[in-house]
Amino acid sequence: MNSLFEEIAHSVLALPREAKRIIVLTVDVSFCVLSVWLAYYLRLGEFIPLAGRPMLAAGGSVLLAIPLLIVSGLYRAIFRYSGLPAIVSLVRAIGVYGLIYAAIFTAIGVEGIPRTIGLIQPMLLLLFIGTSRAFAKWWLGGEYQSRWKRATLPQLLIYGAGSAGRQLANAMAASTDMSLVGYLDDDDRLHGQVLNGLPIFDPHDLPMLVSQNKVSSILMAMPTISRQRRSDILRALAPLHVSVRTLPEINDLASGKISLSDVRELDIDDLLGRVPVKPNALLMNRNTQNKTVLVTGAGGSIGSELCRQILQTMPKKLLLVDMSEFGLYQIHSELVSLVDKYDKDQGKLFSSQLDSNRIAISEGISDVLEIVPLLASVCDEVRMQEIMDTWRPHTVYHAAAYKHVPLVEHNPAEGVHNNVWGTRICAEAAVRNGVRNFVLISTDKAVRPTNIMGATKRLAEMVLQALAELNPAVTAQGGPAPTSRTCFSMVRFGNVLGSSGSVVPLFREQIKNGGPITLTHADITRFFMTIPEAAQLVIQAGAMGTGGDVFVLDMGQPVRILDLARRMVELSGLSVRDDNNPEGDIEITITGLRPGEKLYEELLIGENPIPTQHPRIMKAQEPFLPWAQLQQSLGALHMAKGANDVALIRGLLQRLVAGYEPAGEVVDWVYLAQERETLGS
Repeated sequence: MNSLFEEIAHSVLALPREAKRIIVLTVDVSFCVLSVWLAYYLRLGEFIPLAGRPMLAAGGSVLLAIPLLIVSGLYRAIFRYSGLPAIVSLVRAIGVYGLIYAAIFTAIGVEGIPRTIGLIQPMLLLLFIGTSRAFAKWWLGGEYQSRWKRATLPQLLIYGAGSAGRQLANAMAASTDMSLVGYLDDDDRLHGQVLNGLPIFDPHDLPMLVSQNKVSSILMAMPTISRQRRSDILRALAPLHVSVRTLPEINDLASGKISLSDVRELDIDDLLGRVPVKPNALLMNRNTQNKTVLVTGAGGSIGSELCRQILQTMPKKLLLVDMSEFGLYQIHSELVSLVDKYDKDQGKLFSSQLDSNRIAISEGISDVLEIVPLLASVCDEVRMQEIMDTWRPHTVYHAAAYKHVPLVEHNPAEGVHNNVWGTRICAEAAVRNGVRNFVLISTDKAVRPTNIMGATKRLAEMVLQALAELNPAVTAQGGPAPTSRTCFSMVRFGNVLGSSGSVVPLFREQIKNGGPITLTHADITRFFMTIPEAAQLVIQAGAMGTGGDVFVLDMGQPVRILDLARRMVELSGLSVRDDNNPEGDIEITITGLRPGEKLYEELLIGENPIPTQHPRIMKAQEPFLPWAQLQQSLGALHMAKGANDVALIRGLLQRLVAGYEPAGEVVDWVYLAQERETLGS
């Protein structure tokens, strides 16, 4: 019934003003006639037909009342805003009408019409008209205010008229922050239908809907569609300059009931459309399940995600190593809370990162799993030896490294110390303490590097390759799992989305602040992968290692960062300000390449990578120096690092790392400051 009243009110309010006045005038004429008829009933005690003399009384009422009401301005008033002044005007008009009507039909009298009609009928007319005005104010006024308020709210469409869309619409029903216009759906059988009082539109009509209804946001409620289809839809929405938000994939929704809190900003992987490959449970478990696992750099972007993924494989002990107190505290607290939540939920899986490919684990996880946070620098040989000697880990994932290209370029000695020496110290400690598997997290910047960071990561790879040749792992019969000694392997991949220093959170913050978006070069491209997918592939690649392997992850197609920035702006409901659109919202400015930065990255030094049993993991064939030769050069590099001789450091790296070509002059802060002092003196 309420919805029927709302629909009628909506229809009435949509009428032209003249039509509304005609309706009110007709209603008032009806009240004049009705009040005469009821006045006869009150006088005679019975209903009589309105013919003859009674019709004369009714006609006289109309001829007197309507002109007086018009002159009083009551038909110019907006009834939904009527207040005390309107009531006073109505009482005054009916009062004058009553005096005249009573004078004619009571004081003077008309044959065949009872004199009391002249007194009763004006009172009834005042009651009827006054009540109608009060009802109009209550009914239409409230509905109009509601419509006006809804019109000022952000207008939204839900993309997806399925179960998720309906639940999201129900959650929005009580919202005072947004107004829902209707649904969009790809199913042409639903177009033109009405769902819960809201129409279902064809997505091809979206440009018209955005223009006519001033739609500013679209909520994507299709958690079961493929990543590729989601990307296609987002690509179609980008030119419309509407803000797009989405529900997570169905496996990430913890309960069957969807609420507004489930709606999130678009992740960049939504824009890229990359479809993760289902993890191989055997490879995920091989080096971690029921084993002691150590992760260096556990508080970092990759390290922390490795810890989350490893936790689901039910390790015996998980050792978290990091030199950052805050980062270590954060990941340790998160993992402990995941374990506590698992126990509290009595066996429900506590993380959604592996989606449908999660690995089931037994109840009472906190009784058998130990998570140990260890403050340590990987460059501290004594501390790393102490840790590995105490726990004797089966597998080490070495994620600790300096990865920010410009910062390492400005601090080259520290980059060498952390990335090369830290790797060597951890690797040698692993050999001494019988670690079975040692997996280095490497980078695509190690291929033909133009910066210190890339060169040091390639040199770290070479250290492990040489150690693997010097100390080969003996493989088990019929499988890659080593039975003795340390199996060294490296996993090389490009940028991960959302990591520290990533352009995505930077661009999002710049868009939020109104711009400009800063871009180093218009043609710069990068490979991208989500952190969960990268961590899963690292674990699986490490499980396939036989010793000295350089694994390369399939990163898909490189992404032009300028195009990425434009899509982020457009899917935020804004437009890019440029020469073609000087009135746009967000400007993109080109700042120039930073020290050591490349226009594009590569994943392979050589050619013809070898496929593996995993479709997203390849094995590279990379040349390296034997340990005896490499060790001598590392000694020279160690001395240059200790003296902060940046020129010598760069020269040694060029000799050691094939393809390393520094992109510019020395920009080490200490070196430059000392040079200025020397020139000044």
